[in-house]
Amino acid sequence: MKEVFQGLYGAAILFFYYVKWFIAIGLPILYFALDYKRNIIMDVLWLLCIILIIKDFIYKFILKKSHCDSGSCSSKGK
Repeated sequence: MKEVFQGLYGAAILFFYYVKWFIAIGLPILYFALDYKRNIIMDVLWLLCIILIIKDFIYKFILKKSHCDSGSCSSKGK
């Protein structure tokens, strides 16, 4: 049972890592430009992708910590 959950977790990580931008940008285009029928499951998936994109933005740009702060980078002393 543990292996099944590990496989699902790994698949979810890969899915959202590669597909989140396509869903976040593509679903509004489908809804508003191409008159795609509304679907609650896709709406929840879109919301989850937006949350993951915001989380990535916060971790990458706002909480960014450089490994060079400790003085370990060789170009810092030059």
